[in-house]
Amino acid sequence: MSQRRKRRNRKHNKRSVHWFMFAYLLLLASPCTCFLPNFWSRVLTLSWDSYTHQYITEQAILNVTLDTLQQHQGYHAEEKVRCNIYGNYDKKYFHIGFYICPPLQTRLGRGFWRAVGEVVHSNAEMDFLSTTRSDPVYHFDSERVDSAAAMLRRFWAHTLLSVRANEHQSALQSLGRLFHSLQDFYSHSNWVEMGQRSIYHHLLQPDEPAVPVAEGDTPTCMECFSATCRNNLLPRLTSTQADSQLLTTGYFSTFPPKPEGKCSHGGMLDSSRSMAAKGGINKDSTSPLFSPHHFLHVEAATLASEATLSVLRDLRDTVGHKTFFRLFSVKQAPALVFVMDTTGSMFEEITAARLRAHSIIQNRAALPEQPGSFLLVPFHDPGVGPVYETDDPHRFMEHMENLMALGGGDEPEMCLTAIQLALTHSPPLSEIFVFTDASPKDAHMFDVVKALALAKQSKVTFLLTEDPNYTTESKARRRERRRTRRGKRSREPLPPDRFSLYSSLSSFSGGLTIFTSNSDIHSVSSVVEDNTAADKVTLLHVEIDQEQMSSHSFRVDTSVKDVTVHITGLLSQCILIDPSGRTQSLLSEQGSLASLEPFNGLYRLRLLPPIRPGQWNLQATGDGHVAFNIIADSSVDFLYYFATVTNETHPGLARIEGSPVAGVPAFLVLAVTGLSSHDEKVSFSHVMLLGAEGESLKKVLLNSSSSFSASSSYTTEDLIGWVDSIPRAPFCVRLTGRDGGGNKLERVATEMVQPTHVQIQVLSAPPLVPGHSTTVDFNILNHGPDRVFSLTAEDDSGYLHTRGTQRFHVAAHKLFHSQVGLHTPTSAQAGATVTLTLSVHALDPADTNYAVAYLTVVPPDPDISPPSCSATRVQSSCPPACNESTWTVSLVVSDRGRSGLAALQLQKGQGTLTLLPPPAGDKLGEANPDQHVQHKATLVEGDPPLNVSQWALGSSEPLWGSYTSSCCSARAELLVWDTAGNMKRCHLASGQQRQLSDTRTEYSGGGPVMPTDFSFLMLLLLCSELLS
Repeated sequence: MSQRRKRRNRKHNKRSVHWFMFAYLLLLASPCTCFLPNFWSRVLTLSWDSYTHQYITEQAILNVTLDTLQQHQGYHAEEKVRCNIYGNYDKKYFHIGFYICPPLQTRLGRGFWRAVGEVVHSNAEMDFLSTTRSDPVYHFDSERVDSAAAMLRRFWAHTLLSVRANEHQSALQSLGRLFHSLQDFYSHSNWVEMGQRSIYHHLLQPDEPAVPVAEGDTPTCMECFSATCRNNLLPRLTSTQADSQLLTTGYFSTFPPKPEGKCSHGGMLDSSRSMAAKGGINKDSTSPLFSPHHFLHVEAATLASEATLSVLRDLRDTVGHKTFFRLFSVKQAPALVFVMDTTGSMFEEITAARLRAHSIIQNRAALPEQPGSFLLVPFHDPGVGPVYETDDPHRFMEHMENLMALGGGDEPEMCLTAIQLALTHSPPLSEIFVFTDASPKDAHMFDVVKALALAKQSKVTFLLTEDPNYTTESKARRRERRRTRRGKRSREPLPPDRFSLYSSLSSFSGGLTIFTSNSDIHSVSSVVEDNTAADKVTLLHVEIDQEQMSSHSFRVDTSVKDVTVHITGLLSQCILIDPSGRTQSLLSEQGSLASLEPFNGLYRLRLLPPIRPGQWNLQATGDGHVAFNIIADSSVDFLYYFATVTNETHPGLARIEGSPVAGVPAFLVLAVTGLSSHDEKVSFSHVMLLGAEGESLKKVLLNSSSSFSASSSYTTEDLIGWVDSIPRAPFCVRLTGRDGGGNKLERVATEMVQPTHVQIQVLSAPPLVPGHSTTVDFNILNHGPDRVFSLTAEDDSGYLHTRGTQRFHVAAHKLFHSQVGLHTPTSAQAGATVTLTLSVHALDPADTNYAVAYLTVVPPDPDISPPSCSATRVQSSCPPACNESTWTVSLVVSDRGRSGLAALQLQKGQGTLTLLPPPAGDKLGEANPDQHVQHKATLVEGDPPLNVSQWALGSSEPLWGSYTSSCCSARAELLVWDTAGNMKRCHLASGQQRQLSDTRTEYSGGGPVMPTDFSFLMLLLLCSELLS
């Protein structure tokens, strides 16, 4: 192809992208009924300067995380510099409450941003799911303030239950739902119009003062006949006098019907906006087309941001910073997950796993990160489990030392069920290592396990000490093997493809299947150590079935270190070529490019330093199935998902759950993680969708969707690409760009996407109440011809009413609604998560897809009332010379709920808090500190929480306390928890009438300076590109 034709094609492709963007900008704009869901919503509504749910949520999590890291890395308050979201000091961003301070030593990687993504996705789902998008309670619409506030408190209780039960996936989802509704309150209500400059604490703390909600027959708005509605609220609805204020929120559409004189939500397609009183009050965006009160958008976003920050600080202080870090995968080493066959033939394999675990634990002991989580799932036949999970490496080693190879003797075993348990208990992005010599007895679990592996983006690698080609063996040989292999299984003729499910599962998930021997298992198990080190990225992952020479290239960029190559199978020739053209025949010579360790079933290759950046090549000839997996150390990696435009009442990109539909268009959304201040010249151009053998199926051009600045080490670069047609063949995703030196940069996500013509949409994930039954509703969408489908439902706790396969017919391009029932036993532990996996199949033509739902067990009547604090006496006489006097406040702490007090902590303050129960018979506030009591304690700042649950207090019995401090330290903060996990912040001050006050965060009232004509400029640039 000539250079002229290439340039013409590139220009045509670029212009096609611009036409596509232009069409979406002008034609797909639609109304919204809340803050815009995500970054793409700004494009669809022509409001690039709007704050979205995604932006508010991401920045709040990021800033509380960085603030917590600073607190626990030796930073002092006076050393903190407030910065804007791009990492640069700028006082105009003070009012937003977001700041990123100078770089810390901890880099936030894929695990952190995946956890943040789960919260963001759960937040956005409230706008996209048919069961929540039109329900006014989820969005603080239609004056359903009390019901919405009660729901917020339930979300908070569910989040705490899940965190304490170490069920992080459920906790992140509950947190996202909570954030969505909480943020909507400030956009949909008249809180901002009343002149409020602090968040509404009553929403999550029922004991805080409440503003009454307007009655159903009380008019709230006046008529407005323009897109911008200024002063359309009735005077009492904008009053700044606390004793005369009324709350209202706008009505949307036709449900529930809007009474005459009430405010509408407003916006282009809000049908209620034309009913009296006409207009609306939402502040969702900066566009008057969609937000009648667009001029107050920044003020609403500011308060929504501060409310989100407040929830995250409360969560951190309630569960502790270490648990908070685990929840968001901060400073966490990768999980070590073993699925171990424990039958009598597995002595060598268990020993190898034990030695690898010991080596990994020793290596991690010197690292600043937490050692991570450790998980072991033993199995044999018919038993599976129990699951052993711990964050203590020494306890894990003790458990491994006690693991014995006993019993068993004949194939097959319950391996897939054990992998299911490992997937449900391990964090996302885990590497799961399966040690066995037996084929699976539970083949019916394959689709469930595959669904879980793909949903959690976890890799499954099998280390098999068995020859898959074995079919028969003599009695003498069997006797010899039993003597030499400590009771290896007696042999019967077995099919040579009995391990095919293992190979398929490792291929789908991006892992490996390694057939080795007992004599080599100790060396082969080095793949465990190689793949569980921090900051591992994949440069190449290919599987081939051919005997002729194949060539595979991979790119090394300047951020890459310690490149390791794993090759499974049998090679007859392997040649390595570096970017300068130098070669090394790996099987026949030693050289300066790489060192090779050949084992039975595995070749382990390490590039020798200095590793030259550029394109490397592997030329290999294999005998049968061969897999190449090349990994390296680098912080630069990426996450991705497929999405479709939702043009309902909430414009944005909705993530596709399960596999995407083949042959139809979709968006590909990527987040590049790990970029630092040294990567400001890094760029990303496109994605290649690669087939199973590495062949290119489709090139997807990328555009940046974020205002990325590499001056901060903690941001991600959001990229978006338009896939005009999803390939019909399975594929993986490879990101391509260039590093700061101009070298090509490539990263591979190894899981294989399985395009399909059927989808499952889970419509509800209700909580599970012990002793009660519940149903989970879902739709099956058939994008193919008329056909019969089969559905399999599995859960990891045995709560399903019925098991087995359901069969049903679905017409072409129609949907089928169904549900599954679960019964939660009375013994179920509150906070536990039940993982429900749905798999759907069609045979003619063959199709499959999956959905995973996480259901949380909650108590039937949870205690959501926080403790209370009240002052009984104040002694304060502070002279101008503050160091010459002290101030004292006496206080009473009690629990308003049924749980009883659990713990107290002096979070801030330079004084001393003395605590003791009130003497029997004394009235509140009249306790004598000198009287003998059973318990007494003092707290100062920096002390861990004091456990008072053992003080034999009743659920309503209070604690008496006295706080004394120098007049130079005029404020203090006390945290109080009850045993249900509810927390109260008690603020003490020396010179105020009310010593126990709420947190009040004022802001300046100014908004961030954004280009007012940015939308116009973007359209102008697009037009100029189109006409050029």
